[in-house]
Amino acid sequence: MVCVNLLPQRLHPNAERVVVRAYPLPPKGRAIDPSVDARARRIVETVRNMDNRTIQAELSFVLSDFETRHRKVREYFEARYDSIARDLGLTAATREAERALIGAYFCHEYSYQAAALMNPSVVPHPDQTGLKPGELRFLMSLRAVGEGHISSITFREGVLSADCDMQLVEPSEFAVAARPHEITEDRISLIRESDGPMNETVLFPVTQAQRGGLEDLRLVQFRDGENQFYCGTYTAWSGHDIASELMVTQDFHQFELRRMSGPASRDKGMALFPRRIGGQYVMIGRQDRENIFLIRSDDLTHWGEGEKLAGPRYPWELIQIGNCGAPIELEQGWLLLTHGVGAMRKYCIGAMLLDRQDPSRVLGRSQVPLLSPSDAGREGYVPNVVYTCGALVHGEYLFVPFGIADSSIGFATIRVDDLLASLV
Repeated sequence: MVCVNLLPQRLHPNAERVVVRAYPLPPKGRAIDPSVDARARRIVETVRNMDNRTIQAELSFVLSDFETRHRKVREYFEARYDSIARDLGLTAATREAERALIGAYFCHEYSYQAAALMNPSVVPHPDQTGLKPGELRFLMSLRAVGEGHISSITFREGVLSADCDMQLVEPSEFAVAARPHEITEDRISLIRESDGPMNETVLFPVTQAQRGGLEDLRLVQFRDGENQFYCGTYTAWSGHDIASELMVTQDFHQFELRRMSGPASRDKGMALFPRRIGGQYVMIGRQDRENIFLIRSDDLTHWGEGEKLAGPRYPWELIQIGNCGAPIELEQGWLLLTHGVGAMRKYCIGAMLLDRQDPSRVLGRSQVPLLSPSDAGREGYVPNVVYTCGALVHGEYLFVPFGIADSSIGFATIRVDDLLASLV
């Protein structure tokens, strides 16, 4: 058995984490479309007919309620007014307070992690300045679930010591939704307009294909020659159908959400290798929702049929297996964390080692799980599940943030040599 060190820190859902969002929005219920709906015009006209004193009083009341809860909330109100005015074809309002008050009627506060926090992935932080020798700053993505069971992507930051002790950075008191900047048929550009820390950022669904949520981002730091960027696959859930999409960013200030095509993109659980192999992009996937596949492509967004890499073998993974994030390159090969589903739909975490030159060759795999719900906690929204969307190696250790029962986040470290020695 491999010795897994469970760290004492836990992250739990926090209903106090709120953002301002445009209202009304898909995905659930009847959305008011300002271009056709009489109610929107009635709201606008009512405010426009108010005298200055009433408008100022009503706006002051709104700001006293929300200005301390959000960064630059009045600017958000005015930007929301601009979009409403554009859809309704309004002549510009001359009173600033009028614009802000109208905008406020078309916004709402959303508690984006009130229901659950789960399925993290982790990469080295873009900023590694100001650290002590042996330390590593990391950036962790999280799947947050709020009202209507809508999933979004949020972030936390922290530092690992030389011996892989973890210190989490306290999150900002604010949270800010990245705003759509440019939308085309194949991609969406989102901008983080906040000048605060990265842990303020929340990525919400934008398109109809995403309206049910953005789920389980598998982050990876990708190197392509001299070029380096961050990207990750995630599941877009429409409420009826799933599809894999790709997030790409240089600095976590501007994000591109790209549609993917091809047979492999119609399923969830894709994870990208952190560099090309043999001149091609390579992905781990689960095309039949039972086995692990290796998929190669000349195009980062088009993924065809892959070859079967491994199937269920041991009792702990007999129902199905899949990846738990992007493969990690070691001298010994590619370390791939896996999940297995066994009796009573119990989700556990294990590992495989793939050949470094030819990742279609499996050199070893976990005969028993590295981490199971009985080790880390089993109670929650979906009991008997531990799951991760990505880990990283720091020095002699593997650092693994993981979801517990689709409800909270735990952390573990494992000595890499011990892990590799356990694979058969």
